[in-house]
Amino acid sequence: MKLIVGLGNPGKKYAKTRHNLGFMVLDKISELSQIDVDKEIFNGLLGRGQIFDEDVMLFKPQTYMNLSGQAVSQLVNYFKINLNDLIVICDDMALNPGTIRLRIKGSSGGQKGLQNIIDQLGTNEFKRVRVGIGEPDKDAVDYVLESPQGDETILIEQAIDQAVEAIKETLKSSFEVAMTKFN
Repeated sequence: MKLIVGLGNPGKKYAKTRHNLGFMVLDKISELSQIDVDKEIFNGLLGRGQIFDEDVMLFKPQTYMNLSGQAVSQLVNYFKINLNDLIVICDDMALNPGTIRLRIKGSSGGQKGLQNIIDQLGTNEFKRVRVGIGEPDKDAVDYVLESPQGDETILIEQAIDQAVEAIKETLKSSFEVAMTKFN
């Protein structure tokens, strides 16, 4: 069973913000796979189904970004998810808009939702797909909570599509193959 987690903030106020790219990618996966992510469990929304004959759970923590680890760790522990089967999707200011990066493990890179997952799980050894939003020219909090503007919107839409394709490749073959193709 693969657990694919998209990070973001709940509520319409944040729906189209840079910080919600994890939710946006997960929503697109949900739509393409026809897996509804609507069951309330462990302070999040869960959907279960199959993609390419692989059993998957799609999960959107509803705890707000900085506390994402609380919901993720409860779900991982309850369903006894092997951390090799956990993939977390999030935004990344260190990457340019339109860029994605897949990693098998590593630091949070300052992404507070990712850091909270690392803290709650007690390890940084889980897969992640990072979607670039670029460096802010103002306060980071204000920047991530704003919607992309102009050409950036097109680049981010392309990155969302790439992230979806990377997840599909992971489920068809492996995360390592997806890393080779998309990094």
